[in-house]
Amino acid sequence: MALFKSFGEIPSGARQRSIEKSSNYHNGFFQNSSPTLLMAEDSSMIKNFWKFLKKPAYTAPSSVLPSMKTNLHSLSSSGPVIIWFGHSSYLLRINNKNILVDPVLSGYASPFNFGVKSFAGSDVYSVDDLPDIDILILTHDHYDHLDNRTVLQLKPKVKQVCASLGVGSHLVYWGFDENIITELDWWQGKQFPGSIELTAAPARHFSGRSLNRNKTLWSSFVLTAPGYRLYLGGDSGYDSHFTLIGEKFGSFDIALLECGQYNLQWPQIHMMPEQTVQASIDLKAKVLFPVHWSKFSLALHPWREPIERVTIKAKEAGVKLTTPMIGEPVVLNQSYPDKQWWAGI
Repeated sequence: MALFKSFGEIPSGARQRSIEKSSNYHNGFFQNSSPTLLMAEDSSMIKNFWKFLKKPAYTAPSSVLPSMKTNLHSLSSSGPVIIWFGHSSYLLRINNKNILVDPVLSGYASPFNFGVKSFAGSDVYSVDDLPDIDILILTHDHYDHLDNRTVLQLKPKVKQVCASLGVGSHLVYWGFDENIITELDWWQGKQFPGSIELTAAPARHFSGRSLNRNKTLWSSFVLTAPGYRLYLGGDSGYDSHFTLIGEKFGSFDIALLECGQYNLQWPQIHMMPEQTVQASIDLKAKVLFPVHWSKFSLALHPWREPIERVTIKAKEAGVKLTTPMIGEPVVLNQSYPDKQWWAGI
């Protein structure tokens, strides 16, 4: 049924046979490097469900979020430009190439047009505002990172896709050309036009769009271009892989790292804000760009608590932070907006 097509399709055939060769795939599932619980031992899905039914009002803003409408078709500067769309969606312009990461622009982080609705003011950009996309990066297949409605609209604009191992199965099911899709296992890399190299790196998370979990991989990505190295974090709990990545690649000009949607009920698959700051230190990042907040309420913390806690910890640790509004350009080595625009909202 078309109603359920947004769930996607788990890997099979030749793609599944390729997955089974991965050192990260064991006993029919992808695994994290460290033993990882999806929920704390004293928690349960039923307990969490009831808590979410009584979600406090403070988990969403009390007024419309401010934003900046930037012309995405005419981005130009001597350095890479990043335009954040809220949560973990952003456009990166580098070496005259447009790279789009985990776009969710439909207004919902859900397979249906209800539930997990975006905050008022966070949807000022649509697919129509986007230029042609040279590379679409998909870190994993959760609904708040891979949105069926958005990618279907994007399909005519996308030249190439780079995704975690197995994620291409959803795209092919939705009509994407298999020939434009590159899937990477951890530590695998691929050269793209514009002297851009993408390397999939470890993350501590999970995957799945229905009852089938961990049939596709979850990753962070390292983007290397002449003179620049960027860390595109995806979703991850805190672990030693951040230090490993920092040691392997040396340092990063900027790290885009999740800072929201945490809960003590699932402490190993998302970071607490203070861990976000520590992860940027482990990565040897020059600048921390906190994402995974300011668009959806997927946890029970106050909506602006993640950025407030990150800001306090970054100041204590001497970490340079950039906190743009949705749509406000971040230009590497030139402009790092850091106003506390969320205050009082």
